[in-house]
Amino acid sequence: MPFFRKKIYACAGFNTVSLGTGRKEFHPKKPRPGIEHYIKEAGLGTIGQIKNPENIDEGVIGNFIAERFCKQGNLGAFFPIVHETFQYKPCTRVEGACDSGGLALVVSIKTILADLADVVLAIGVEVQNSVKAVYGADYLAAADWYSGNRKNGHAYFFPDQFSQRAGACFEKFGKEKVRTGMAQWYVNAIENARKNPKAQEYHNTNPDLYATAMTPPNPKAFCEHINVFDCSKVSDGGSAMIFASEEGLKKIGVEKKDAVEVIAYGQVQENLTTPPPDLTKNTTCEIAAKYAYERAGIKQKDLSVLDVHDCFTIAGILAVEAAGLAGYGEGADFVKDGNTKADGIIPTNTTGGLIGYGHPTGASGVRQAVDVVHQISGKAGDCQVNISTDKPFGMMSSMGGNDKTVVAMIFRKCE
Repeated sequence: MPFFRKKIYACAGFNTVSLGTGRKEFHPKKPRPGIEHYIKEAGLGTIGQIKNPENIDEGVIGNFIAERFCKQGNLGAFFPIVHETFQYKPCTRVEGACDSGGLALVVSIKTILADLADVVLAIGVEVQNSVKAVYGADYLAAADWYSGNRKNGHAYFFPDQFSQRAGACFEKFGKEKVRTGMAQWYVNAIENARKNPKAQEYHNTNPDLYATAMTPPNPKAFCEHINVFDCSKVSDGGSAMIFASEEGLKKIGVEKKDAVEVIAYGQVQENLTTPPPDLTKNTTCEIAAKYAYERAGIKQKDLSVLDVHDCFTIAGILAVEAAGLAGYGEGADFVKDGNTKADGIIPTNTTGGLIGYGHPTGASGVRQAVDVVHQISGKAGDCQVNISTDKPFGMMSSMGGNDKTVVAMIFRKCE
C-alpha cells in the first residue's frame, strides 16, 4: 500500500548561486543581496518553468535563523514579491535548524495530502555572510540546546561537535582509515562542484585537493580533529521547488514526464537536550532512512543517486553509513574506494554537496531535493549521472543540528 493517500509530484526545481568565499564575484566588504533577494530569485527561477503560476495555492519558506543573521523575521510575508498573484495567499515559514529546508518539503507535501492545496511552492533561504565567522558560529549554535550546552562549548561550536565525532571515529576505527576517507570526501565534493556553475567551489582550481584535505588540524586556532577544509561553507543562497497533486500538475501545465514522483519520506526528531547516543553513528539519520525505505517499499540497492547532509566530511561518511550504503565503520573505506563518485556504485552529492556547493542553512534541504529531482529526471546538465532503468529511485537526507532533526525523502522517475 502506498505511503501517501494520493500521488505527489515534484517539479521545476531551481537553485541560486551559493555566494560566499571561493566565488569570484564575492567580496566581503562590498554590498551583497539581502534575504528577500534570494526568496524572489529562487521563486522566480521555479515559476519560470511552469505555466499559470497564479494557480500556485500556497507557499512554504524554510529558514533557520534570519532573525540573527539579517535581523529579519516574518519571512512568509515576502512570498508576494515572487509573483503578484501571491498577494493574500497563505505562506508559512518553518524552522528546523539546518534541516529547515527539509521541513519545508514535508510541510508542502502534507498540505497537498490534506486537500488544502493542489500546488505548493517550497522555498529555502539563508544569508549568513552578514557577520564575522566567530559570531556566525555562535548564532548557529542555536541548532543545539543553547542554554544547556553553549556556555561550555567551543567558540566554533558545531565544528567542534563534529570534530569530537571525528575523534571518536579515529579512536574506534583507526585514524588513518577515517582521515583518508574524510579527505577523499572533500576531493569528491570539489570535483563535483567544479561541474556545477552555481556551486561556491566552482572556481576552485587547486591542483592537489587531497593534500589540502590532509592539512593537519590546528587546535590552537580551530578544532582538534578537523581542519577548515572539512567544513561546509558559510553561504548565502536560495532554492525552490514545486510540489503538486495530479490535478495540480494540470493546473500549472506540467506533464508527468517533466516531473518526479515523491514516494515516501521519514521525518524524525531526537531529544535536543540529550547528547548523541553514539558519536560514531548518525542514529537519527539511520532511523529516518529506515522509515523512508520501508514506506517506499524499496531497499538501499534500488537507489541510483543519493544526496546527504555533509556539513562536515565526517558527517558525510556517517550519513552514507546511516543510509545503509556502507556498513558500520566501513563508510571511510567505501568513500576512499570511489563508490560515492559520479561513476561509482552510488553517486552521492553530485553537485558538490554542502562542502562543494555551499551551505545556506535554511536552503540546503530544498537544494538537496532539487538536485535529486534533476538527476532522476535527466536534467542535471554536466552533473548528470547514470540513472538505471532498474533503479529509478533517488534519496536525499537532510539533517538539522547534531543529528537531531532529519528528513529522508525518496523520489522516483515517473512511469
